[in-house]
Amino acid sequence: MTERILAHRHRLITDENSRWWTLAAMCFALFMLMLDNTVVNVALPSIQRDLHASLASLEWTVNAYTLTLAVLLVTGGRLGDIFGRRRMFLFGVVVFGLSSLAIGFAPSDGFLVAFRAVQGVGAAFMMPATLSIITQAFPPEQRGTAIGTWAGVSALALAIGPVVGGFLTEYVSWRAIFFINPPIAVVAVAMTLFATRESRDETVDNTVDYAGIASITIGLTALVLALVEANSWGWGSVRVISLLVTAAIGLTAFVLIERRVTAPMVNIAFFKSRTFLGANLVAFLISFAMFAQFFFLTLYMQNILHYSPLQTGIRFLPSTIVIIIMGPLAGRLTDKVGSRPLMTLGLVVVASALAIQSRLTIHSGYGLLLPGFVLMGLGMGLVMSPMSTAAMNAVDRTKAGAASGLLSMIRMVGSTFGVAVMGALVATIGRSKIDSGLPHVAASTRAKIADALGSGGSLSGHHAPAQIVSVAREAFVSALATGLTVSAAATLLGAVVAWKLIAPRIRQPAPAAAPAREDEDATTEATLV
Repeated sequence: MTERILAHRHRLITDENSRWWTLAAMCFALFMLMLDNTVVNVALPSIQRDLHASLASLEWTVNAYTLTLAVLLVTGGRLGDIFGRRRMFLFGVVVFGLSSLAIGFAPSDGFLVAFRAVQGVGAAFMMPATLSIITQAFPPEQRGTAIGTWAGVSALALAIGPVVGGFLTEYVSWRAIFFINPPIAVVAVAMTLFATRESRDETVDNTVDYAGIASITIGLTALVLALVEANSWGWGSVRVISLLVTAAIGLTAFVLIERRVTAPMVNIAFFKSRTFLGANLVAFLISFAMFAQFFFLTLYMQNILHYSPLQTGIRFLPSTIVIIIMGPLAGRLTDKVGSRPLMTLGLVVVASALAIQSRLTIHSGYGLLLPGFVLMGLGMGLVMSPMSTAAMNAVDRTKAGAASGLLSMIRMVGSTFGVAVMGALVATIGRSKIDSGLPHVAASTRAKIADALGSGGSLSGHHAPAQIVSVAREAFVSALATGLTVSAAATLLGAVVAWKLIAPRIRQPAPAAAPAREDEDATTEATLV
């Protein structure tokens, strides 16, 4: 029986098409992972009602996943390099699927939050593995096309997530959005075992950099937690400052450790490549702008334009549909012209989209947002695939897991930082508008209204007087417009970085001959994700 299955596999998967089967397996698992990123948000009100969850628990339903994912991405990527990328990927899929099943049966909000954190662990092993496995499977001249397909599948999942989540929550149950993951995980495991070959970093032994793992985990946990809670606790609060100091100490210690150990988690010499450095800076800036826009325009459409969560998700579709089309196309173009021109053009287009949307007012409506969403999709499509291709070509293929994990981690930190800074900006500017518009309202009340603007709270205040509601909405929209302008400026800075630092054409570094040559190989110039 086993011999028959193997014979069938050899007939179906040949040396010529095996890489495309591998791409299909990675994209299938990635679809599940990215779908989960957006289906949860629309279900939060139903979760709150069903489990009688507190507001803090509701926030941590999202934050627990984000925190563990961001913190463990580099670790997950490097452990894949050491112990086998397929093995670590399968571990991540199994953890993700089982934790999703547990969440579906969650009896309380505390149970749900705990297993959302476990779900983030699984995602942290899956995410970098998908990109590093694809990098191993495809030669540099085809890698842009493959990563473009990878990016298109990611965008497709993000696009339909709110629609699927809204439908399941409304017509089935919020638990159904988690129950759909285990069957997908089973198929993903089967496809990966069937189609994907194992690979690892052959230039190192099985030595694990425990000191590096500990320092980066402490540093990133403190940083992400500070960013997540800064607007609630206050940027000048003792807790936030203590976390930021801890983050600085932990990340500094990580850099010092990595410069001295023989088998580092992240080879610091990667950043001697102008391309690798530039691509990571672009990844941070584009994530900063994109996720801040997504989060606060969601609030705008729901609280100002009064769209339901499902209606809001549908109105983001023009952006994501264009990304789905442009991702594979930009990937193929990257193989021909390189990453730099596409990334630079894409970042300029994204900046234009944000500039258009920064003109919104309390009365402007969706008609103003639509052109911005279309341009945002066009620009993001031109950036993401070339950026990812460039990143994975910037280092030796044996280090693909570490490079992928590092890129994904920087994107996650960039998105978290963007939402936090935009929230602080909205609260600060909004407070000034509220103080001038409501001079006769008690200072403590004005402060609460301003804090609600920055933390994503309801603008209406439910039974608040009409004047307070009107001033609060005007303050929010005015502050949001300023924040979108700042995001546009950050994206233009990214365009300058891309043009100055990204190499004109992709060049894959020569394979590392031995561990002792890691530092030399990692400095070779190439293009970054």
